[in-house]
Amino acid sequence: MKLEDYVRIQENFPREGISFKDVSPLLENPEAFKQTIDQMKKIAEKWSPDLIVGPESRGFLFGAPLAIAMNKGFLMARKAGKLPGERLSVTYDLEYGTATIEIPAFAVSKGTKVLLVDDLLATGGTLQALESLFTRAGAEVVGIITLIELTSLQGKNNLHAPYESLVKYPR
Repeated sequence: MKLEDYVRIQENFPREGISFKDVSPLLENPEAFKQTIDQMKKIAEKWSPDLIVGPESRGFLFGAPLAIAMNKGFLMARKAGKLPGERLSVTYDLEYGTATIEIPAFAVSKGTKVLLVDDLLATGGTLQALESLFTRAGAEVVGIITLIELTSLQGKNNLHAPYESLVKYPR
């Protein structure tokens, strides 16, 4: 089964010149979704993470089932203002502005081996920000996995941890 057969490409969405990769068909197909998680698990096992982390919101879709498959905990990295209590946060640049992503301050301890999981790697801003956040917290980001990589944007060059994707598109 080719996972790219379950990714719908919508040109010029959300604006002119963008080639949107819609993972909805993959999520709707139990065999394709299961194969995605199985492939991610095979990659993740070589890094032996203690904790799986997914950024809001599509990282939740792949990180949580991967955590279940690996019998690991799952942590949601949330957009600013979505978490109560003490938080660790990082603000990073987007194409047009900035964003902030946060985790609960109690969620990670020094030495925790963290695996970051998301749906897509473009420029790498969100995943790079999470790497710095977890490093600052004393954790070790042992790997990063995405379903899709947009290779022409070279986002993986902005990451420090080992990185793998399941499907590659030029843009």
